[in-house]
Amino acid sequence: MKNTCLVNLSPRNYFKQGKRSILRFLFLYTAFFYIENLNSQSLYYPPITGNTWDTISPSQLGWCQPRIDSLYKYLENKNTKAFILLKDGKIVLEKYFGTFRQDSSWYWASAGKTLTAFTVGIAQKQGSLNIYEPSSKYLGNGWSSLSKSQEDSIKIWNHLTMTTGLDDAVSNLDCTDPSCLLYKAKPGTRWSYHNAPYTLLDKVIENSTGKTLNTFIAQNISAKTGIKGLYLKLDYNNVFFSTPRSMARFGLLLLSKGSWNGTKILDDTQYFKQQTNTSQQLNKSYGYLTWLNGKQSFMLPTLQNQFPGSMCSNAPNDMYAALGKNGQIINVVPSSNLVFIRMGNAPDNNPAGAISVALNDDIWKFIKLLSCNSNTIHVIENENKPLISVHPNPISNNQLLTISLSQYVGHSKSNSELTVQIVDNQGRVLYKAFTNSSNNLTYGDTKSNTANEINGGSQSETGREASRVASNVTNGEANKEFSQEFAIQLPALSPGTYYISIHDNNRRLHQQPLYITP
Repeated sequence: MKNTCLVNLSPRNYFKQGKRSILRFLFLYTAFFYIENLNSQSLYYPPITGNTWDTISPSQLGWCQPRIDSLYKYLENKNTKAFILLKDGKIVLEKYFGTFRQDSSWYWASAGKTLTAFTVGIAQKQGSLNIYEPSSKYLGNGWSSLSKSQEDSIKIWNHLTMTTGLDDAVSNLDCTDPSCLLYKAKPGTRWSYHNAPYTLLDKVIENSTGKTLNTFIAQNISAKTGIKGLYLKLDYNNVFFSTPRSMARFGLLLLSKGSWNGTKILDDTQYFKQQTNTSQQLNKSYGYLTWLNGKQSFMLPTLQNQFPGSMCSNAPNDMYAALGKNGQIINVVPSSNLVFIRMGNAPDNNPAGAISVALNDDIWKFIKLLSCNSNTIHVIENENKPLISVHPNPISNNQLLTISLSQYVGHSKSNSELTVQIVDNQGRVLYKAFTNSSNNLTYGDTKSNTANEINGGSQSETGREASRVASNVTNGEANKEFSQEFAIQLPALSPGTYYISIHDNNRRLHQQPLYITP
């Protein structure tokens, strides 16, 4: 007789199975929110009023003071005014430069976009708006030069994701006059970093809530978190100003997923998740007015190129950021409960107005070196390696490429002769350059060589000398300050992604993507 598996389909068994499913769902649901809340409960929150803020000694984290000093020296050289780093909500590092002080106020620039997106989420949760509504509902008809049907096809969501389809080739990207807002593409089909459509969100918030932007933020964010600041009108832009600690408070608010010490500021888990994750497939590294790391590709302001890989290769993959021109930075890393902010003027190796992705990445190189335990250093394995930055990046063929080297730990002049290589995705060396004894750079065309041939040492130079922008090498023992800067003219390369690597005595000091634009 065959063994037969019989299933009892009686109503009673249906009821039992359904009951088990419901209980299982409730258990998982409760566990999920317990885990979600565990992180925010483990964070420290400074009091809403007053100047008290608990600290953690860097030594408790195993960080070495000489390496902290190297970070501060780098920040000072890059025109920084304020730097704060939080761990679990507590201050680990806080440094002010020049005449700037703890109570000094500074602008956030486009880092304020992330605050605006957060504010839109609050307005939606309160029922004042829906991000999938046409923005013309709150801006009125004729807010642009588009037809009514074209205007109505642009949703608030498009303003949050930089996908309005408005033309970014106008002479003034900040201009919000209808004559400046022209049709370029169907909404949602083109990503373009365009200030004007973002700025119009301020009117969307004001007209939907019936309150000015500053009043709405003061009542719904500032009063509950101690984040003090104001949006001020500068030409067409509304720019947020605050103290560094208020900027750090906002970073902590983001780290705690919109909560502050148990109080829900943005009580919409789904919206916050959308803000801090890929919002569309055109630029995977962009959420709702928030930059994302660790994605497959990224786009940058003013460019339509897709660049493969993470936006900041030295930062943790789960890092997300608010970034503004001249190096206004908020970085949030949920996996390590870490936040850092930077305020200041444009770093000298970055064009004024850019969002300073290179500066952000360089800061992470120093952060990764803070630990006294070399086993914790993953990207830069040897503290004797100099910090190297390449700029501008992306670069077009008609620009000079500048290579800056700075090292404040264990580097001496005897180690300063370097080899620079540019390779393609197949590892073929397209370009090779050398520093000579007088710290000039000579270079040659190596398009016919492979990476293995170059590593074997069979390479000739053309002997042409590149333009040396600056060189400052301190003679003497290791641990002295060392800096060099060179500019080179690249050979004509097709637009795309390449890799630039820098070697010293047959060891690779640095490698990063190099993006060539038309």
